[in-house]
Amino acid sequence: MTPLFREHIGFWTEERRKSLYAGILFLVLAFATQFIAGLYSTKSMTNFVGDVFLDNLPTVNLDYVIVDGAFLATLIGALLIITRPRYIIFSLKVVAFFMVTRSFFVSLTHIGIYPHEIILGTGVLDRFYMFLNLQQSGFFFSGHTGLAFLGALIFWQEKLWRYFFIAVSVLFGAAVLLAHVHYSIDVFAAPFMTYAIFKFAELELFKKDYAIIKGNAGLTT
Repeated sequence: MTPLFREHIGFWTEERRKSLYAGILFLVLAFATQFIAGLYSTKSMTNFVGDVFLDNLPTVNLDYVIVDGAFLATLIGALLIITRPRYIIFSLKVVAFFMVTRSFFVSLTHIGIYPHEIILGTGVLDRFYMFLNLQQSGFFFSGHTGLAFLGALIFWQEKLWRYFFIAVSVLFGAAVLLAHVHYSIDVFAAPFMTYAIFKFAELELFKKDYAIIKGNAGLTT
């Protein structure tokens, strides 16, 4: 076995495997919930509203950051988690919890698309992105900003990756504002919403799974 995956040796007890399967199921259900919430939001969409930032910012085509950058950041995060088995179970569950929570808020807010938003390209990644995001129908809160910040919280004990994901979160936040595909409240609220989701998962919902991360990092549980 390569050094990257050496940590998997002896890690997967029967109990952890069952928890892993539960996490995968939760993530699948979260994707379904996100899809349904997006459809509902699209059907109920109303007019756009004014925004102090968007009203004064030029529209910049940052398609490559919003689409390609998002997939690249997701790939990096997935590789980091897969090669560190102690992170896998908690990460699956907290990401799923993030998606379900965001879907709930998306289903409550049906504000229309702000004028002059960028038009995404026609590449494979662009089409897949549009399918998952349902043409930006879900605004509050920003998934780009929030998920990247969630990555920072998950890897908080690893300084390099903590700062990497914080930087990515800031980059994505700026990109979706300049591209006019999110309102400013979506972006500025995302870190606060994400932190609340993470802490609730860490301290209440998935405390045992998070203790695996802390224990393997040499910290007390």
